[in-house]
Amino acid sequence: MKIAIASGKGGTGKTTLSTNLSSFLSETESIILVDLDVEEPNSGLFINGNLVHQEDKFKMIPEWINNQCQLCGNCQKVCNFNAVMKLGKRIMVFPELCHGCYACSELCPTNSLPMKPKRMGELKHFKLGNLDFIESKLIIGEEQAVPLIKQTLEYVDKKFPKDNIIKIYDSPPGTSCPVIEATKDADLVLLITEPTPFGLHDLKLAVDTMKELNKNFGIVINRYGIGDDKVLSYCKDNNIPIIAKIPNDRKIADLYSDGKLHNKVIPVVKKQLEKVRDYILEYQTKKMK
Repeated sequence: MKIAIASGKGGTGKTTLSTNLSSFLSETESIILVDLDVEEPNSGLFINGNLVHQEDKFKMIPEWINNQCQLCGNCQKVCNFNAVMKLGKRIMVFPELCHGCYACSELCPTNSLPMKPKRMGELKHFKLGNLDFIESKLIIGEEQAVPLIKQTLEYVDKKFPKDNIIKIYDSPPGTSCPVIEATKDADLVLLITEPTPFGLHDLKLAVDTMKELNKNFGIVINRYGIGDDKVLSYCKDNNIPIIAKIPNDRKIADLYSDGKLHNKVIPVVKKQLEKVRDYILEYQTKKMK
C-alpha cells in the first residue's frame, strides 16, 4: 500500500497527519514514512530515529565539448525546455532548466554533449522501532524537485519491495509537477484541508488533479471547528468521503511548535487516526478482492 498525503495548499497539516499517522500505525506494524517535500522537508523534526544510511543524489546534465562540435544547432531544436541554446559559435547549457531527458546528448551527431552527473541533493534513511523514515533535501539553489522525488521513490521501492508494507508519502503542497510525481503511483491519496475559503478553493484544485490522475482519494479536515461548513457541503455534493476531522486545538499547536507528536497524548487525535487506519484497511481489503 502506497498512501500519499497531499493538499492543494501549504500549511494545511500534511506533515502533522503524515508523522502522527506513521507513528500510530508503527505501534503494531512496519511502516515506511517518506518525506517527498524535498524543497523544505520537515517530517524529520518529529521523527528522532537513528541514521542508518545517507547518500548524495545526482542528476545528469549535458556538458559541451567545443572541439568536437559542428555547431549544427540540433541540440537546441530537440530541447523542449530551452536548456541548450546555440549562441553564435558557442553552445550554452543552462543546468537549472535541464530535465535530464538525454535528447540533446543522444541526438548530437558528433557526441559533443555527453551527460555528466551534477549533485542536486541528499537522501537520509532513519530507523525508529517499526518505523523507517526516509527524507530527501535539495541543495540550496537547485530548482527542480521532480528528479530528486523520483530517485527517492526508486530508493524506497528497491529497499522495501514487499507489497504488504504500508508506505506513507508526505507530499509537496499544491498541484504542480512535484505533487504529480509524488502521487502518481499511490494506491490511495489522503487530501488534507482546512474549513476555510482558502482551504476549499485549493481543495477543489487538488480534487480535480486526483481525478485527472484517476486516483482514489478521501478527505481529512484539519483544524475542524474554525471557518465554515462549505468544505463539508462540497464533499457531500460531490460524494467525496470525509475520513476524519482533526479538531482545532491549542494543545496540538503547542506540541507541534515543540516538534512533538500528539497522537499519544491527545485522545481525540488518536480517535481520528483510528478512523484513518480503518479506512485504509477497508480500502486495502477491497483492493485485494
